[in-house]
Amino acid sequence: MPKITFLPHEQICPEGAVIDVEPGMSVCDAALKNGIEIEHACEKSCACTTCHVHVRVGMDSLAEPSENEEDYLDKAWGLDPDSRLSCQAIVGDEDLTIEIPKYTINLVSESH
Repeated sequence: MPKITFLPHEQICPEGAVIDVEPGMSVCDAALKNGIEIEHACEKSCACTTCHVHVRVGMDSLAEPSENEEDYLDKAWGLDPDSRLSCQAIVGDEDLTIEIPKYTINLVSESH
């Protein structure tokens, strides 16, 4: 079973975390299932960028992003070559290391 290592994030995951995850689950769903409250203003429908993450290790194990995801990623704060929308990044068979950006472009933070 692959593991996802979440690097420390000041507010969402101050200590960092390592979780086991079933292949086929999105990074966002895995995080939420384990108490890591990644913002997801569009309810994981690939219609915003609030769940943007950086995949620091394991990017090659993820399927290529869709054109829609790439269009939204262009609007994400702190975009880099390792950027993905966590609602669209489906876990494969390899371990991942994820960094949650410090900011999002969400103007209103929902409580999920």
